[in-house]
Amino acid sequence: MANELPQPSTDAAAASHALTQIIVAEIQAAGGWMSFARYMELALYAPGLGYYSGGSQKFGESGDFMTAPELTPLFGQALARQVAQVLAQVSPNDSERNKAVIEVGGGSGRLAADMLLALDELGCLPKHYFILELSGELRARQAATLAEFAPALAARVEWLDDLPPAFSGCLIANEVLDAMPTHALRWDVSGAFERGVAVRAGRLAWAELDKRGRRFVEAENRDLSPIDLPYDSEISLAAQAWVATLARRLECGALLLVDYGLPQRELYHPSRNGGTIRCHYRHRVHNDPFWYPGLSDITSHVDFTAVAEAGFDAGLEVLGYANQANFLINCGIAELLQARKENSPVGAGETKAKPETTALQGGRAKDALCAVADGGTPSRDLLRAQGAVNLLISPNEMGELFKVIALGRGIKKPLMGFTQGDRTHAL
Repeated sequence: MANELPQPSTDAAAASHALTQIIVAEIQAAGGWMSFARYMELALYAPGLGYYSGGSQKFGESGDFMTAPELTPLFGQALARQVAQVLAQVSPNDSERNKAVIEVGGGSGRLAADMLLALDELGCLPKHYFILELSGELRARQAATLAEFAPALAARVEWLDDLPPAFSGCLIANEVLDAMPTHALRWDVSGAFERGVAVRAGRLAWAELDKRGRRFVEAENRDLSPIDLPYDSEISLAAQAWVATLARRLECGALLLVDYGLPQRELYHPSRNGGTIRCHYRHRVHNDPFWYPGLSDITSHVDFTAVAEAGFDAGLEVLGYANQANFLINCGIAELLQARKENSPVGAGETKAKPETTALQGGRAKDALCAVADGGTPSRDLLRAQGAVNLLISPNEMGELFKVIALGRGIKKPLMGFTQGDRTHAL
């Protein structure tokens, strides 16, 4: 499949070669073997050369993939309703960071712009909107997006190099967990062992860990009893550790984590023998993580059972778990789309229509989506918005593939995003 990918530019290929040399040198210094988690960390985050730390366009039509905020502002507007409900339950105190919104991995900055505009419309604009972003290039792009789509609110945004030691409010992470370094493993009758990276014939390639080495005991509590061995998959210790860190620092509020993945018993399934590691390059998906390191995004499915357990063990409550379709419908995305028909938008990132407080649910939401096309010829922008919403909630697209989990402390249930279709019992 990699042979069918568009060839990178001369400059991009040179940057990838420089990163490859760094990786090869580290493999050789370590005795000829590197864990895939370490390889993924370098390929994505090596300073100046990794996928997310380099300067290439990543998001949107001219990048490598589309995220939900890039498809339509309605995603951020619907998410803002859930954020507003969380913020309303955070008790005021003297903390400067009380009732803050923290977005991790701000992407192009479009979600921040849409969220700020929507929270302003809802009358619950936070004093602080923080973006945790390590890439200087992405920070600049986010600032430019905010200046374009939310100029009156851009001054509220502050960039962070690390999470605050303690915070209250709502933290949002959209498509963050899937890009955290993951360990590639092989389970067999003698235990779980890592699949790593070595240099073969001058190229990076998969390499098994010598079974005389340490077994990967962290993975041996996974129940793979219905599955024939050997079995290849992944486990992201980094994602679990990150969620546990967030949990310890959250004083009151909620974590809203949106990503593609599955509960553990669905993730480790016979049909997924071979794992879920996927790469994204210029809107194409391929399975070769060693093709031009640093030029493709590398991801793996999120184990939402492990995420929930990491938060619970650190003192948080699971407030809800649902697919993206149910979450967005519960948060009123159909109403927002209907409002787009009834009220001319002020701009690409805002609308005059103030959202109602009760979300459409079930069949009513589907009726509202169909009604948008009735009563006259819809504009091109309206058709684009309707198509984007259908993509976000379709069970054959992002609606089922993506999930939303809420973990919190001091927040009463039910949260609006999980009033129907909550699957916490499946974790």
